[in-house]
Amino acid sequence: MRFISETSFDGVREQLFVLDEIPGALWTPEGAAGARPLIVMGHGGGQHKKAPAIVGLARRFVTECDFAVVVADVPNHGDRPVVEKYHRIATENQARMEAGEEPAPLIAAFQALVARQTVPEWRTVLDSVQRLPHVGAGPVGYWGVSLGCGLGVPFVAAEARVRAAVLGLGGALASGADASRITVPVEFLVQWDDERVPRDQSLALFDAFASADKTLHAHPGRHGDMPAFELDSTLRFFSRHLT
Repeated sequence: MRFISETSFDGVREQLFVLDEIPGALWTPEGAAGARPLIVMGHGGGQHKKAPAIVGLARRFVTECDFAVVVADVPNHGDRPVVEKYHRIATENQARMEAGEEPAPLIAAFQALVARQTVPEWRTVLDSVQRLPHVGAGPVGYWGVSLGCGLGVPFVAAEARVRAAVLGLGGALASGADASRITVPVEFLVQWDDERVPRDQSLALFDAFASADKTLHAHPGRHGDMPAFELDSTLRFFSRHLT
């Protein structure tokens, strides 16, 4: 892991890094020492590790919970180079959706393809971050909605270190089989009028989780209309399960 920049602001230390050509960001309490809970975050489609919503939530995890947070750019996002195969599929999918084709199967197939690359990448990032003395091998949580859900479900299913997950705005077409292997506590977010993920697919994904402790938070509105107060619930959820 090679750190390429470091800044501190209002008690939060931000370190940008590159690991095996994977760019990412790590946030920790300023002056932190010793093990602490770590949240792995997955950003949404078209976003990146420094998207305002990602940074804002990461800072809240640090300042309000004393957690560490790590985010890696997904392929074809942020500081990653363009992968011709992914770019071609995304462009074709956009054209097909604009022509009236149902978006959910296209999105699901693309997310399943990208997950085959990101899951091992994220596990490598987790290995390296937990070796840092100001992070350590504490309990791990995962947060991700939309693309972060489509990639996060297979990651949580594969990674035994994850003890709790907040997921949402995703459907069973992309990751229902992986969801059936998840037994940790899950908080799942649904937008009732989501134009990208049919409601029945969201509910089917929630049903597929094998967790005994799982809660469904549903709100009216479209894909991007998730209410901001859900982030308060997210912080309470991880504080309850990781501390």
